Amino acid sequence: MTQPFTGEIRIFPYNFAPRGWADCNGQLLPIAQNTALFSLFGTTYGGDGRTTMGVPSLQGRAAMKEGRGPGLTPRRLGEKDGDTTVTLSTSNMAQHTHAVVADNAVTNLSRTPDNHYPANPGGRSSNLYGTTTAATPFKNLANTGGGQAHPNEQPYLVMRYCVALVGVYPPRS
Repeated sequence: MTQPFTGEIRIFPYNFAPRGWADCNGQLLPIAQNTALFSLFGTTYGGDGRTTMGVPSLQGRAAMKEGRGPGLTPRRLGEKDGDTTVTLSTSNMAQHTHAVVADNAVTNLSRTPDNHYPANPGGRSSNLYGTTTAATPFKNLANTGGGQAHPNEQPYLVMRYCVALVGVYPPRS
């Protein structure tokens, strides 16, 4: 493996951070022992800027580029965004209805439900289905739900993000 740039972030499949690397878990590090890294990160990821500095936290997060794009919200370096759960409300959903339709005619009845609607049997046996295409809505279903949040995470594979504490100081272009 080549010498990393100081502050470079890589993904490792190990259950430990290699020598010279630190987990990207938002931990605070002493500036006195990480002056090169502090000159690159400053307090972007936390710390008081006098004795401590923070490393990025990529726990349960996806890395993304700072900046803006057409139709996108501007993002700052080090900004945390997103939610792991979201509660849906009717204002989050497109306007729609759930109507139960039935065939109100008493003719053209069938005993099989395939491609038919429930029918008004006109006093005859139930389990009859209408074959007409003139089915009419007779009941709109009410809103349901308990307002509970649902998971809102993209699929993931657990890996270890680490930041290089030492390495080649990256040249500015």
